[in-house]
Amino acid sequence: MTMLYRLDATARQIADTFDTRAGDDPWTGGYVAPGSFAPVITAGREFVAGPRPAGARLERRMIPRIWGVPPLPSMGDTGPRGIATVRNPESPFWIGNLRNSEFRCLIPATSFMEWGKGRDKDGKRRQHWFALSDQPIFTLAAIWKDSDVPGFALMTCAPNAALRHAGRDTMPVIVPASREAQDTWLYADWKRASELLAPYPSSLMRERD
Repeated sequence: MTMLYRLDATARQIADTFDTRAGDDPWTGGYVAPGSFAPVITAGREFVAGPRPAGARLERRMIPRIWGVPPLPSMGDTGPRGIATVRNPESPFWIGNLRNSEFRCLIPATSFMEWGKGRDKDGKRRQHWFALSDQPIFTLAAIWKDSDVPGFALMTCAPNAALRHAGRDTMPVIVPASREAQDTWLYADWKRASELLAPYPSSLMRERD
């Protein structure tokens, strides 16, 4: 599963790319790992849980949120980083939030890392870094949950050929470049939004050092 990504862009560059209000987000670029804060694009209310008022369509905005959702006590200890990815969207732990578009969000990124098979020449676990040829800055589909410190988890789907070649059985859900696709994840009903949980074309991805 994806446990590290890069976002080599400033908050202003991200806001300009995705027509989003940056607010006071302090992001200047770098790595993101579970347990750390990162820019999140949301169209929901920040401090009010529950569905939007009928007919409301709040503007996109960017806010810092932590990567990792605290588990239920019955789920056992996941460590200080919480749950980083969603492998089963139909799980009772996730489905209520996924059906409520206020809790869906987009995670900007410029590349992501997947662990590969074997070791590199230095004996370390092999890393595969992937970027997109059609989107210098792209977004990953995610869900957030309200807690003392609201956190997000990345959606996953079946791997494409590039990820299978790297030895993975899942990949993060990469949202297509269109404004329509992004708005589908942020605003649409769950039936339409769930259609985005599909592998991104390998032809539009490139592996980088």
